[in-house]
Amino acid sequence: MADTPDSKLVIIAAGGTGGHMFPARAFADEMRARGWNTALISDSRGLKYAADFPADWKEEIEAASPNFRKPWTVPGAALKINAGIARARRLMKQHLPALVAGFGGYPAFPALAAARRLGVPIIIHEQNAVLGRVNRQFAKHARLVASGFERLDRLPPGSAHMPIGNPVRAPILEAGKVPYPPTDETLNIFVTGGSQGSRIIGEVVPLAIANHIPAPLRVRLKVVQQVREEQYEIVSNIYRNAGVACELSAFFRDMPERLAASHLVIARSGAGTVSELAAVGRPSILIPLAIAMDDHQAANAEALTEVGAADMILEANVTPKLLGELISARLSDGPDLAARAAAAKSAARPDAALKLAEMAERIAEL
Repeated sequence: MADTPDSKLVIIAAGGTGGHMFPARAFADEMRARGWNTALISDSRGLKYAADFPADWKEEIEAASPNFRKPWTVPGAALKINAGIARARRLMKQHLPALVAGFGGYPAFPALAAARRLGVPIIIHEQNAVLGRVNRQFAKHARLVASGFERLDRLPPGSAHMPIGNPVRAPILEAGKVPYPPTDETLNIFVTGGSQGSRIIGEVVPLAIANHIPAPLRVRLKVVQQVREEQYEIVSNIYRNAGVACELSAFFRDMPERLAASHLVIARSGAGTVSELAAVGRPSILIPLAIAMDDHQAANAEALTEVGAADMILEANVTPKLLGELISARLSDGPDLAARAAAAKSAARPDAALKLAEMAERIAEL
């Protein structure tokens, strides 16, 4: 491999969910604005979120998540991983990147492994408050481990860590300029379960609103809710019978506008969701995913609960009655909602993509 690349190229390796791909895209936008070429390596799942990813080229490679509880699946996973590493290595020898930036998820593993073997500088960005398994494996070999939150659990000793925030998309930053809406008429609740949707949120929130919010408050509500397709009819009927205006969809492509229009957001606490709530400045009720690795969603939520911008209800404790009473308490106090919105904004890191790009350039020049 040549010692000096012919052009400035950063290969971005990111996993198969929006939580990995959206900050990777924000970083790519910033790098391209600085004159860099960008490329994306992911698997088939990740590329579903990358139709308009700003990259000179994109490559689908094989990746797998070994399940050691089912040892008979491990050999097949190992074959896929090794094939992915070999493909990533060929791509790096062909394109001569100055840098590889990993954003987590198992699809990032082959590219990071190939970069390590070829001596290409690595930087890592961890979106969550707990270092993920793939990022954990490469943290000691990375020139930089940047993180979305001040807290970063499971970081190996000696790693070069810098908390910078989570890069968010430009439309989210624009939505952050929209003032918090007045609370004297219609009250907008935005309910989202993240890029994958959430069964429990789809079940509990409609019952909480329909059965445990006083009628004078309930008639003022407009609910915009992400629901799984199989839940659509049930949820629609609950709201219609309760006289609650609603708009339902399996996925909202105009998230920035939806967040900006909301008075209260009910959501999971994935890193992207928490960071976007802060960037836009909206109060929230967060229900962390109970099966999230190392309980990282509860750790993420603390970034907003600790500043008084959010309430957190653990999944094991959430009931329609508890949630309905909390929604009622929050929406009945307009000044408190506005204060919570301001507290959320105080936790924002709008320059995260800029900081990560600056550090990436410095590292590439070493």
